[in-house]
Amino acid sequence: MSETKHEKIIEYIESLSIGSKISVRRIAKDLKVSEGTAYRAIKEAENVGLVSTMPRVGTIRIKKQGKGNIEKLTFAEIINIVEGSVLGGRGGLHKTLNKFVIGAMEIDAMVKYIEKDNLLIVGNRVEAQKKALELGAAVLITGGFDTEDEIKKMADEKELPVIQTTYDTFTIATLINRAIYDRLIKKEIVLVEDILVSNPDYLTLKATVADWKQMVKETTHTRFPVVDEHMKVVGIVTTKDVAGADLSCSIEKLMTKNPVTVTLKTSLAAVAHTMVWEGIELIPVVENKKLIGVVSRQDVMKALQQGQKQPQVSMTINDAVLSGFKEEEIPGGIRLIGEITPMMTNHIGGASSGALMILLTNAAYAALRKAKFLDTVVENVTVYFFKPIQIESPVSVEAKILDMGRKTGKVDLTIYSQGSLVCKSLLSAQILDR
Repeated sequence: MSETKHEKIIEYIESLSIGSKISVRRIAKDLKVSEGTAYRAIKEAENVGLVSTMPRVGTIRIKKQGKGNIEKLTFAEIINIVEGSVLGGRGGLHKTLNKFVIGAMEIDAMVKYIEKDNLLIVGNRVEAQKKALELGAAVLITGGFDTEDEIKKMADEKELPVIQTTYDTFTIATLINRAIYDRLIKKEIVLVEDILVSNPDYLTLKATVADWKQMVKETTHTRFPVVDEHMKVVGIVTTKDVAGADLSCSIEKLMTKNPVTVTLKTSLAAVAHTMVWEGIELIPVVENKKLIGVVSRQDVMKALQQGQKQPQVSMTINDAVLSGFKEEEIPGGIRLIGEITPMMTNHIGGASSGALMILLTNAAYAALRKAKFLDTVVENVTVYFFKPIQIESPVSVEAKILDMGRKTGKVDLTIYSQGSLVCKSLLSAQILDR
């Protein structure tokens, strides 16, 4: 696929007004590219939050959401969540709803709670649907009911979606709450876009070792991405690469080609893991393969330390498993004490492997923190003995450090239940330092 065509399509999509409908065939025809090229570009646009694709609706241009309002949902996203279809008001699918109201009361009482940009969840009550549209709210009709043509026409005129779903009201409220809850969790996850250094220093393919030395002198940094004439990252150059080279030697000949890159939406955890495993100190950040920033090992470590201090608002599975366990110190390590709850079990009532892995890895992290190693990445976990643990059994997880080097550590992990040994494991971790 031609990168130039790909970029041309992305730029075209960015230029469209919010709410515009997008199709592979239309883009292929208008921009004179193949349908395969158009399809791949649209998928990329969806990945970066420029468009959204919905069953029975198609692909539309949407407004990119920042982290500040990630918990807000558009009407287009509501359709995906409730597996719905649009009866009218397609022009407003890109709009964001600020609240949803359940229509389980008389219309006069309901009016007090309906405001502009709300979503009224209601069954086959035409008058309630009409009143909601008059007040500037969209409508979600439950139970698979259709509505009158007057309502559909009114929705089109006001650009307020009327959505149909086969689910009942209780299920709808649960699904929407779950979606908002998931977004709150995602909001707390640190991404590359939160820590990157924008407008970074870089070298071009025409640069020489002399240019590199001058940039080192000006910036006090020693690692720089290398870009071509289109600002696409083609390499990275460090002190090791230029050591002993003549001042007139081309950077293109010395640089490390095809370096690891990340995007704005890459998680900090993934970046940390890559840096540890690949031994990388600096990673270029790209958008459509063009350089937009860099992240350094020091930036990543600082963000990890800050993240450990910040309380989470929303509970992840990890939090839910650990919530019933308390931590205490033992000679050479730590111990987690708790009980196998119903949520931690598999389909036959025993402790699930996923829940046990959460206990093992978090016990190891706690032991490493006690040894003053705050930032670690799991390298390998080996479980070499295991017996089933039944529901509601008390368990204790002991983590003791076996060996600790400058960059690696090994932790011995043991789980006891009702006085019996039920699991033995060995965890290796790499330490993320400055």
